[in-house]
Amino acid sequence: AKCQCKVVPRERTNCGYPGISAAECKKIGCCFNASVPSVPWCYNPKPKKVKKVCPNNPYTRINCGHPGIKPRECTKKGCCFRAHPAGVPWCFYHRVIEE
Repeated sequence: AKCQCKVVPRERTNCGYPGISAAECKKIGCCFNASVPSVPWCYNPKPKKVKKVCPNNPYTRINCGHPGIKPRECTKKGCCFRAHPAGVPWCFYHRVIEE
């Protein structure tokens, strides 16, 4: 993503080799910006920002507990708890999504 390449020039970490082209740099998943001399032009992007969410679709839930698990037990395990609908896990894992 473009926002991941907005790295202050003095904080860039080299991701290529001397003389690497913009196309080759981008091909290996790095950012390229040759506008500032004396800093890496091919550099590592910022890490993606992610967050944990409880999935909305009850039919995509991945079980994180056992039958009859209590809400407190489930959340202590770091999982989501929703006691509905019937026939799907009530204690289930988070999903990780990009922000």
